[in-house]
Amino acid sequence: MAGPGAGHTQELTDRHARPARAGGFSHTALLYRSTEEYHSGLSEFARQAAEADAPLQVVLPRTSTLMARGTFPMLAPRAQLADMTDLGRNPARLIPAGQAFATEHPGERSYYLWEPAWPRRSAAEQNEVVRHEGLCNLAFADQAMTVLCLYDAARLSPELINGAELTHPAVISAGQRHESRSYLGPGSIPAGCEEPLPPSAPQAETLTFTDQVSQVREFCARHANAAGLGPNRTRDLILAVSEIAANAISYADGGLIRAWCTDLELICQLEDDGHISEPLAGRLQRPPDALGGHGLWLVNLVCDLVERRSSGGGTVTRLHMRRRVF
Repeated sequence: MAGPGAGHTQELTDRHARPARAGGFSHTALLYRSTEEYHSGLSEFARQAAEADAPLQVVLPRTSTLMARGTFPMLAPRAQLADMTDLGRNPARLIPAGQAFATEHPGERSYYLWEPAWPRRSAAEQNEVVRHEGLCNLAFADQAMTVLCLYDAARLSPELINGAELTHPAVISAGQRHESRSYLGPGSIPAGCEEPLPPSAPQAETLTFTDQVSQVREFCARHANAAGLGPNRTRDLILAVSEIAANAISYADGGLIRAWCTDLELICQLEDDGHISEPLAGRLQRPPDALGGHGLWLVNLVCDLVERRSSGGGTVTRLHMRRRVF
């Protein structure tokens, strides 16, 4: 599917992302293939933010963040650094983080340097990275934000790089910036993100519930303890499962929960007959005094990964909790 302005390529003098207009949202993917391209991208984007005297949020994987701590304050005094392996472990946390950063700097254009994917990301996590990138174009459509997303094109899967091209209006590759021919448009999500989730494990235990969240909590606590999650993460998972179950009871007369373990994580999957039509549900932090709407945001906040498939036939929500946090 062709995006706007397909085929137009230009040599950049600065080679990096620029807002299309003063108040618009700029969303660019930098596909780097070498350490030199990577550091050049970081440095040039930081320089642009500094020249604009703009706030800059830098969220990179842990190793890159440690290397950048001594660099970014020199290049961009207003830079704020965070660890992507923590903040972005669940990609659904990134839009609220960007929203919160913009709120801290009202009336200013905010700059964002994000690297949401790395080679050790699971297939499920990579799929949710692509969903996140597509939803950014919807969530921030009218915001004064410049976002540059870094992708290691030499090491990441071709499917993930294709997902970046589908979800970014502009792409930088080999020192050139061009409008993405395959960009799907604001709010459009690549079809692969909507495919049914893989089947649950054969050993999954199942519980049907109608009006007793307490049964679901007990079921969840038992599996969390067996998986060795520890008290704090067990509480987090019980909170998340309780929120989803309460919604299922309120809007779909109950549902079903499955739980199973892998070597790396505990998975709890909730299924009900309801339909969540809002694509940004749980990805926009609501004001503390707002009535309702906080539950799905809390679920994304406390879980390591959340996968959701919702249609007229019902909703499946799969919650992932790592058995060890690295």
